[in-house]
Amino acid sequence: MKEIILEAEQRPLNTKGAVKSMRQKGRVPGIAYGDKDAPVTLSIDEKSVQTILHSAGGRNALISLKIGGSSHPVLIKEIQRHPITRALWHVDFQRISLKKKIETKVPVHVKGEAPGVKVGGGVLEHLVREIRVRCLPTEIPASIDADISNLQINQGIRAKELKLPANVEILMDAENVIVHVLTVKVVEETPVAEAAVAGATATEPEVIKKGKVEEGEEGATAKPGAAPAAGAKAAAPAAGAKPEAKKPEGK
Repeated sequence: MKEIILEAEQRPLNTKGAVKSMRQKGRVPGIAYGDKDAPVTLSIDEKSVQTILHSAGGRNALISLKIGGSSHPVLIKEIQRHPITRALWHVDFQRISLKKKIETKVPVHVKGEAPGVKVGGGVLEHLVREIRVRCLPTEIPASIDADISNLQINQGIRAKELKLPANVEILMDAENVIVHVLTVKVVEETPVAEAAVAGATATEPEVIKKGKVEEGEEGATAKPGAAPAAGAKAAAPAAGAKPEAKKPEGK
């Protein structure tokens, strides 16, 4: 990996007002530490840092940090951003030795199109999006590709099946699944609401009919001259009505 030159200025431990003024001028506070040297507080051009972050190496880009008349190889260790604007707020650089292996995280990119998705109607699930590796700083890959061009349904790619550059070691279980193709399960749901409405509609006529029958039995009036039912009392005469006179028998 080619080194990217980044110029920085050493700065004292400023107050909040001084740091705010620095950011308004397009510069970002930072710090460099590690490799048995004392930490150094820095002032860096924000656009230069953004250019590095958007390069092929990204956060794993190998940087030659120039401070005054000296330079040292570093990697970006940590980035802080403003919680609302997401602007660069602070950058930590870690000094490294080009002759010693280091551990870092590398993104995993999916390449190709799985037949199990395109033809079989499956779903691709990307489980691991970055992996930790160990290698020399000059051999850090920008990314590791997972080729899914031959994946059918219920097939996947494990960590041990990834194609790595030479001298790069993966620091994770070799059996870990990185990406796989799943079968889509269609679950038929019973329309509970519709069934309840249909059931209520089916039973409603019976309820209404029964209610009408009961209402008829209780409120029906006997025909004139009809004898009252057994055990039933004769209806009382209406108010003001004259009692019917009995005809004399035998005359």
